[in-house]
Amino acid sequence: MQLSHGGESSPTGAPVARWSVEQVLALAPDGASRKAGTRLGAAGPWSGTGCDASGAVWGLCKGSGSTPYRTVVDTTGPAYACSCPSRKFPCKHALGLLLLRASDDGAFPPAEPADWAEEWLTGRRARAARESGPAAGGDSVRGPADPAAARKRAERRAERVTGGAQELEQRLADLLRGGLAATDRSGYGLWEETAARMVDAQAPGLAARVRELGAITGSGPGWPVRLLEECGLLHLLDTAWLGRDRLPDPLAATVRTRVGLPVSAEGPPVRDQWLVLAQYDTPDGKIVARRIWLYGRGSGRTALLLSFGAAGRSPAQALPVGATIDAELTPYPGGGQLRAELGEQFGATTAAGPPPGIAAAAAPAVYGNALRDDPWLDAWPVTLRDVIPVPSKDGWQLADAHTDTHANAHAEAQGGTRTGSALPIAPAALSRPGLWKLVALSGGGPVTVFGEIGHRGFEPFAAWDPGEEEEGAGTTGGPVVQLV
Repeated sequence: MQLSHGGESSPTGAPVARWSVEQVLALAPDGASRKAGTRLGAAGPWSGTGCDASGAVWGLCKGSGSTPYRTVVDTTGPAYACSCPSRKFPCKHALGLLLLRASDDGAFPPAEPADWAEEWLTGRRARAARESGPAAGGDSVRGPADPAAARKRAERRAERVTGGAQELEQRLADLLRGGLAATDRSGYGLWEETAARMVDAQAPGLAARVRELGAITGSGPGWPVRLLEECGLLHLLDTAWLGRDRLPDPLAATVRTRVGLPVSAEGPPVRDQWLVLAQYDTPDGKIVARRIWLYGRGSGRTALLLSFGAAGRSPAQALPVGATIDAELTPYPGGGQLRAELGEQFGATTAAGPPPGIAAAAAPAVYGNALRDDPWLDAWPVTLRDVIPVPSKDGWQLADAHTDTHANAHAEAQGGTRTGSALPIAPAALSRPGLWKLVALSGGGPVTVFGEIGHRGFEPFAAWDPGEEEEGAGTTGGPVVQLV
């Protein structure tokens, strides 16, 4: 394997963060790599280890052959290189090296990089400098080869999408005219056929929503209500596309994104100290989507980095949760859109504490405000401060610490109602081990939790030790517990 990704090398004046075990394991592309890397996280198989002030660590790992594997990691990216044949990155050797570093700092004496490590580091940083430097001349900066042809292609695609939206509107009208109960008898074939028509119309966003409708039918008690709600949102998206010329520019950009038209990051880059709040992967058909949430300490903005990996491979982009990077982000267009593109990094990652948060009682209003800019949002990122996980009749809740949580729990167990403010934890999170990590971290006391609030409840992604203070109030850079 000889792979690198993410970020860019930078001057070494800033202190380099020492990653925690949890941060390292979050970089693993899959469970098998996580398990194999853990086995290599001890000093036994390693020799020739070292580190330098720039954030590079390296070492030789004994394998089944006579020649040890050469592994080097540039933590400012992060980026990895290893002489093993694995196609995964980071490979198990890179994970083992970082795990050893996290658990035994004494195993990495400060030194000049070994020749083989220095060669890779120098080449990587030279490439990064060329990519970020100014163009050599005016002729090297060119726009589209044929702007007129590109405009015609865009117009033809918009016409096809419009035809698909009009057809979908007719199908929704037929569905409601025939009654929602009839969809349970027609089976999934009806939805798949409609989704295929949206794909033909080059509207993948509409196709995905149609497939979601098919999954709702017959999905349990109350499914007709849920189906009607989703049909209403799909109708709203259809009509918004058909009337996009009358929409404000940010909302029109959101509609184009929701329909499935490609967009590019644009606008001035935002440089900030970005705290990595959470990182998690979700399957998306035959690919894996990776979401990385960031919080800007200076700007107060929350941003989402989205990357994809083909079948059998994890996405390339990865950042250590709980660390802070000095970097530029370029936002994508659209009202309420948080997605951004990671640009140049200016320094090594540093440790940081939790971001500022709000009370649980204030979170629904935050989600409601976001819906005004993007009515199709399933959830919105938010950090809750001073909340306590407590059991409820239907699962678990996050209650504001100033409420009487024990009295509320007792009241609900008896079929009563709460007297304070609490958010239900989303059903998707109730079966994850992360819920019990959160409960153990809290121990009945208040914690800071980052996650997403939506119409299904609050889904926790990361939590901070209750002894840590908020960003800007004397943080000590304590551990973050990942919950996904």
